Amino acid sequence: MIDEPEVIPETLRERDQWVCWREEERDGKPTKIPVTPGAGGFASSTESETWASFEAALEYTETEHADGVGFVFTDDDPIVGVDLDDCRDLETDDVDDAALDIIERLDSYTEVSPSGTGYHVLITGELPDGRNRRGSVELYDTARFFTVTGDHVEQTPTRVARRQDALRAIHREYVDTERDTASESEQRGGADNESPTTGAAGVDVDLEDEELLEKARNASNGEKFERLWNGNTVGYDSQSEADMALCCLLAFWTGGDRTQMDHLFRQSGLLREKWDEVHYADGSTYGEKTIERAIATTSEFYDPNVGDDTADETPGGSSPDVGAADSERSSAYLAEKNRLLSDRVDELEATLAEKTERIDALEAEVERLTDELATRSQKEDSQSEHVSTASENRGESESSSLLSRLFGGRSE
Repeated sequence: MIDEPEVIPETLRERDQWVCWREEERDGKPTKIPVTPGAGGFASSTESETWASFEAALEYTETEHADGVGFVFTDDDPIVGVDLDDCRDLETDDVDDAALDIIERLDSYTEVSPSGTGYHVLITGELPDGRNRRGSVELYDTARFFTVTGDHVEQTPTRVARRQDALRAIHREYVDTERDTASESEQRGGADNESPTTGAAGVDVDLEDEELLEKARNASNGEKFERLWNGNTVGYDSQSEADMALCCLLAFWTGGDRTQMDHLFRQSGLLREKWDEVHYADGSTYGEKTIERAIATTSEFYDPNVGDDTADETPGGSSPDVGAADSERSSAYLAEKNRLLSDRVDELEATLAEKTERIDALEAEVERLTDELATRSQKEDSQSEHVSTASENRGESESSSLLSRLFGGRSE
């Protein structure tokens, strides 16, 4: 039950894409069954006739047939839901670092899930191609419904904000396993070849800090570098996005030298206490992981022998070397093949999830009808027994009356 309906952003409330849900146990686990507001039957995330307005759904939760409301994602709206499961301790309120990172970077309406052990973040944007879930992180944008509790996380906005850049980055870093695996593999391979003066690019840049900064400021994107270096985050959804942008530029100019990147970042206006905080299960600090990701997503590095002075902070934004064309074509073919296979797996998983949801709902409906029939049968049996007893009593009364008439006047 939502105590304060006005907490729910109007962007959601104004759409007639609401269902109710009730919790039932299936195979020993609690399952949320979608319910049509007012009717009580099964609701489908793909059949709009089973949806209703927010007000109608909320009103139906006051009956015994529903435990809460849910919002249905469709292709006709720009809403994307980010589901963070099993990331919050009910006793201590401690939250996983990964979940905190995602919530902070998305910076949009966030609420606690019905179980209290997770969060739901709602944003507007377009879900990137590829997988939509990995581990406890899941992204929805169509043919699914999101339970809505109204248990708003105070530190987050009260509106559904547009966060396309942040969504793209989070999808790449937390969900797109193919890209992550490839990046980690490349990075491990590069790390094996690194020497104290050679970075991930395998090139000995060997520039002193002042010389490197001068080149970066005089490059074609020097104005952008200067803004970030001075701590200006204008144009970025969050400071975390700005941190990543500066690190990508530093990765280019240092040749992917982690030590020099860290040393330089600490001189920038973006440095904050968070840089040295441990934010990940493997013990990595926020700064270490940001540098690691920046190197992994930088496709070209500065080579003093070539004299290229252009750094692109956009992953994959630089042009490949002509001499590596054959290798690039082979990599592109494998990447495309993996993408198609990944899309097919996602499609099958989505179909399976929808069918499982449908089966659970039908089983719940069958159970409800069975209980209803059993109750009705008991009532009919009770009524029949009552009629039979009344008939027997009437027969006995009539027999007694007859005997009375026959022998009532006879004296002993």
